[in-house]
Amino acid sequence: MVLYGKGKVLMLPNEPRPPVDRIQPPAPEAGPPGCYRHPETATGISCTRCGHPICPLCMVPASVGFQCPECVSGGHAQVRQATTRYGGALTADGALVTKVLVGLNVVVFVLAAYVLKPWLVQDWSLFSAGRDIPGGPGGVADGPGQWYRLLTATFLHVQLWHVGVNMLALWWTGPVLEAALGRLRFLALYLVSGLAGSAFAFLIAGNLMNSVGASGAIYGLFGATVVMQIRNRGPLGPVMALLVFNLILTFSAAGVIDWRAHLGGLVVGALTATGLMFAPRERRGLVQGLTVAGAAAVVLAMVLIGMARYGA
Repeated sequence: MVLYGKGKVLMLPNEPRPPVDRIQPPAPEAGPPGCYRHPETATGISCTRCGHPICPLCMVPASVGFQCPECVSGGHAQVRQATTRYGGALTADGALVTKVLVGLNVVVFVLAAYVLKPWLVQDWSLFSAGRDIPGGPGGVADGPGQWYRLLTATFLHVQLWHVGVNMLALWWTGPVLEAALGRLRFLALYLVSGLAGSAFAFLIAGNLMNSVGASGAIYGLFGATVVMQIRNRGPLGPVMALLVFNLILTFSAAGVIDWRAHLGGLVVGALTATGLMFAPRERRGLVQGLTVAGAAAVVLAMVLIGMARYGA
């Protein structure tokens, strides 16, 4: 009930009151989010890969839009490095190791034949005299202190025709194998082949021998070239003809040419190349490492057996 008195409208205590409109203040408009690395900097740009808001300091231009630094670094880490067919790193000069090996052989030849003659030949050759030789054992048979000759002899030549023929063969086979295997694998193949040739020569004739030349390593490259042609299903005729021709020369001049170094390098080089080139892709590094280690173990075994036969 409404009562009127003195110009006022009065409401009874039990009378419902009319609703009073309450005016709410407008909600503030949401601004752009802050950068995920610099929260105080508002930005309207997001990473196109992960969606994080990024400010101008963190924007990295991409093919479409921008990316954050983390996505860019992660993307680079996922990019696979290009390799050769057998796992080696691609390089601008695929024949660098071959050139260095040729250069070393030529330099050592000049020093041995014209500058440090005859000291270098006497100190670096694959010389061995067993315990049955008066004054022996000497050279390789004298013990580990002389085993360096197994390697130094593979860089030593004393005739111009000898170094010329070996370097021509190295230049013919080396770049192709180096480009396929990569520098490190190619160098390992060359060295274990040369050492195997020296070790096999010592095993067979270590009671009295003196030999020089890179032929063991070169024959290892011949064997590896045959394996590569088989692996690639390429023509075998040219390399087999070259190999057979050289083997005929080797055994025809057995008193001048050390057939033992040739044969040892050929067999171990071919076996090493088989492990390097036929290694399964998913376990390539492990298989190739074990292959080279196995070849080195064979070399050591031949030296130790030779020491048992000829050494002190």
